[in-house]
Amino acid sequence: MSTGVIFSVVTALGLIRLPDVYTRTHAASKSSTLGVLCVLLAAFIHFWLIEGIFNTQLIIAIAFLFITAPVGGHLIGRAAYMSGIKVTEETVRDDMKDAVKEAKQEIRDHKPTEL
Repeated sequence: MSTGVIFSVVTALGLIRLPDVYTRTHAASKSSTLGVLCVLLAAFIHFWLIEGIFNTQLIIAIAFLFITAPVGGHLIGRAAYMSGIKVTEETVRDDMKDAVKEAKQEIRDHKPTEL
């Protein structure tokens, strides 16, 4: 439980201190996922060992969160990039720039066929 709280505090600090939407999304998706997973796992272990209740809903919640949270963070970052939000000056490398340029060129070059 304490580990989950620590990860949640790191998430909050990352959302406040990081410079742009991409690094904030990274903090929100990665460390908050670990924080919530640790809290849910602690609750599962408590109810299983102390109370004698095996709660499958907590297992399902852990699996669902583990799968969906990083994907959601990735999609939010990609949507921000596609909408034109600039990266911060501290960013060393922009891997998406060339890929987006090539995709846009491919769309421009594509000519629809006549039916």
